[in-house]
Amino acid sequence: MSVAKVAEISAASPSSFEDAINKGLDRANNTLSDIEGAWVKEMKVVVKGGRVREYRVSMKLSFVVH
Repeated sequence: MSVAKVAEISAASPSSFEDAINKGLDRANNTLSDIEGAWVKEMKVVVKGGRVREYRVSMKLSFVVH
């Protein structure tokens, strides 16, 4: 039987939501091992001057505890 734990993280990108997700996963992989899944909980943008300047995501990551 394996046990999983969930961590909540936030990430941002100036180019896209997909890039923000990948940046968050890349950073999480530096400290967490065996990430099995990600649930994108929230997506939002920062608007300045009527234009999107940053894409932000909040995610929950599940990973196996050894």
